[in-house]
Amino acid sequence: GISKQQIWTSNICSVAGTVFMRFINGPMCDKYGARVLMGVLLMLCSIPCACTGLVNSAASLSILRFFIGLGGSTFVCCQFWTSRMFTKEIAGTANALVGGWGNLGGGVTQIVMGTVLFPLFKLGMTPDKAWRTVCIVPAVVGFCLGFLIIRVSDDAPKGNYNEMKKNGTMPEVSAAASFRSGAANINTWILFLQYACCFGVELTMNNAAASYFKSKFELTTESAAAIASIFGWMNLFARGVGGFVSDKANARMGMRGRLIWQTGLLVVEGILVFVFSNSNSLGAAIFIMVFFSSIVQSAEGSTYGIVPYVNPPVTGSIAGVVGAGGNLGAVGFGLGFRQLETKQAFYLMGGTIIASGVFTFFVNIKGHAGLISGEDSEEVIAAYKKTAGGAPAQTLQVPEPDVEAVKEIEKAASEAGSAVEYNEFLGHLKD
Repeated sequence: GISKQQIWTSNICSVAGTVFMRFINGPMCDKYGARVLMGVLLMLCSIPCACTGLVNSAASLSILRFFIGLGGSTFVCCQFWTSRMFTKEIAGTANALVGGWGNLGGGVTQIVMGTVLFPLFKLGMTPDKAWRTVCIVPAVVGFCLGFLIIRVSDDAPKGNYNEMKKNGTMPEVSAAASFRSGAANINTWILFLQYACCFGVELTMNNAAASYFKSKFELTTESAAAIASIFGWMNLFARGVGGFVSDKANARMGMRGRLIWQTGLLVVEGILVFVFSNSNSLGAAIFIMVFFSSIVQSAEGSTYGIVPYVNPPVTGSIAGVVGAGGNLGAVGFGLGFRQLETKQAFYLMGGTIIASGVFTFFVNIKGHAGLISGEDSEEVIAAYKKTAGGAPAQTLQVPEPDVEAVKEIEKAASEAGSAVEYNEFLGHLKD
C-alpha cells in the first residue's frame, strides 16, 4: 500500500503536468488552431494510459500520472475551439457544455471501468492482472478519437488554419507574441485566480471527497466512493447552466451582468465549503455537496463566458493561462489537504474562494462596463441588445500583430540609428 502523503503527491504530479501543457497549448492554439494539437495530444497521452498496469511503486505512479496529466491540457484546445466556432454572445453556453461533459467523461469512465470492464476482464485472468490490463481500453479509445479529430474536423468556420494562411484569409501568427499579449492583461490573471477557486476546487473534491465521507461518517470504501461520485455527476448540467445564465445576463446587462453572476457564484461557493465541512449528518452533507458541486461547476462555466471578451485575437493564450489556474488551484488546495487537518484545509479553501470573488471588482475589459464602474460602448450595447446599427455577431478574430506597438518600436529603432539592432528586431517579428 501507499500512504496518504504519497497519494496526494501523485495527485499533485497529475495536475502539475496539466498546468505545464496548458500554458503551452494556449498560444499554440492561436498559431496552429486547436484541431491538430488536440488530436496529437490525445494520441500521445494514450501511451502512458496504456502503461498504467506497469506501475509498481509510489514513484512510478507519480511519474505516470504526470504524463497522463499532460492530456488534461486538451481542455484548453476544447475551450478555444468552441470559442472559435461560436459567437461571443453564446460562447458561455457552448464552452460550458463541452467543458462540463468533458469533466463528466471522467466519472463515466470510472463507472464503466469499475462495473463493466473490470469484472469482464476478471473472467479470463486474475484480479491483479485484470486491473493492470483494463486501462488499455480507454487508451485505445483516446488514440482513435485523436486520429478522427485530425482527419475529419475543421479548425474554424472558414476551414483549417493552414488553408486559411495559404489563401490569405489569415496572417501568420507568433505564438510568443500571442502569449505576451494575453499574459500582460490583468484580467487574465484575475480569471486565473477565480478559475483556481472553482475548477481547482472540483479537482480537489474529486480526490478528497471519498476519503472524507469514509473517515467522517465511517462508511465502507464502496459507499464513500459512490457518494463522492455525485460531485462529478453534476457536470451533466451545472456547468452548462453557469454558462447559459452568464449569456442571458450578458443579453440583459452586458459584461456587468456576467460579472455579477460570477461574483455571486464564487461567494456562495465559499460559504458552502464552510457549511459542508461542519455538517455532522450524512444526509445533510450529501444534500449540501450536491448544491455545492452545482455552484462550483456553474462558476467554471461562468468564467469561460468571460474569457472570449478579454482580448479576442489572443483568446487561446488567455484560455491557456486561465485553464492552468484551475490546475494550480488543485495543487495549492491539495497541498493544504496533504499538510493540514481536513477541517483546516476546508476552511483555507472556503476563505480563498470568497476572497477571489472580491477580485471581480477589478475586472476592467476594454469597451465593456465593470462591476461597479465604466459603461459599455455603443457598439457593445448594440451587439448584445441586437439593435439596429450593431455589428453582426461574429466568431473570434484571428490573432493579429499590434500595429501601433510595431510602429513605435520601428520609430525608436530608426532614431537610434542602429541598422544592426533594427534588422534584428525585424527578424524577431518574422519569428
